[in-house]
Amino acid sequence: MLDGSESRETIGGIAAEALLQYVERIERLEDEKKALSEDIKQVYSEAKATGFDVKILRKVISLRKVEENDRKEEEELLELYKAALGMQ
Repeated sequence: MLDGSESRETIGGIAAEALLQYVERIERLEDEKKALSEDIKQVYSEAKATGFDVKILRKVISLRKVEENDRKEEEELLELYKAALGMQ
């Protein structure tokens, strides 16, 4: 309830219009994110239908996000651990 000293634009020290704009932007972005997620899911389904292994495809995409030097270091450590466990 407003006590007369606060306008409709500021309630309890909060800029209501600015808050509403942020909330609406976040909601729009969440909707876009959901749509993009569905699109990505569809592409994976198409790849699977043409014979690609989706699990490996996801791994390749994950690896491409990592810097080359970091990826090489991870691969070397993986090989070292596998050798130590007799997995080679």
